[in-house]
Amino acid sequence: MPSAGIIVIGNEILSGKVQDTNSPYLCRELRILGVDVERIEVIPDDVETIARDVRRMSQAYDFVFTSGGIGPTHDDLTMDGVARAFSTPIERSESIVGRLQRAVAGDLNDSQLKMADVPKGASLVDVGDLWFPVVIFENVHIFPGIPELLRKKFESIRTRFRGVPILLKRVFVKRRESDIAESLNELLAEFPELMLGSYPRVGEEAFHVILTLESRDAGYLQGALDSLIRRLPPESVHKVE
Repeated sequence: MPSAGIIVIGNEILSGKVQDTNSPYLCRELRILGVDVERIEVIPDDVETIARDVRRMSQAYDFVFTSGGIGPTHDDLTMDGVARAFSTPIERSESIVGRLQRAVAGDLNDSQLKMADVPKGASLVDVGDLWFPVVIFENVHIFPGIPELLRKKFESIRTRFRGVPILLKRVFVKRRESDIAESLNELLAEFPELMLGSYPRVGEEAFHVILTLESRDAGYLQGALDSLIRRLPPESVHKVE
């Protein structure tokens, strides 16, 4: 299945001043589409660091998504980092300049023009009612850090990312994790390709553990679910979703 890596760029994330919500969003959406996110990295606003990690992830994964660092200020260095990763120069996109001029309805200052600088050869994809396009260089998709803008941009190009969707079943169990661990081990021995998660819950009165069963094969998933239910102690299942 297609694989992906996510790079979150910004000193504000590393300092704790801003909480990253973009990588969880991308993970959820890509999983629905059948793309396996295999790595998330949070890095500072540093051109060399951006270039190094973009280059490495581009070689390792089918898709790379960057978040942050594409605005008009001094610390917006993502475009420079991506360009350096691929040893290509930065060039001013006349297409983006035109969009900027239409957006501000006047002359552009240097900071605004900086937003039109992209790696030479990058693809530009229009995004509905947003004036700034999605910038794509090879397999690297460059997104803003503002969550609302990132989500709009991702929605506009989500059909580009398609694998076999992962199907999910949740089992809410009344017993403690230690009470059912042996049953889970036996289940995995029977269904070795099953993606099984076990998540204890604290403070819940109705159940103590949420089990997640995932597979791209509906029949395999249902067989594993049926086997799990048979293995669990009687009256231990609160509900199945």
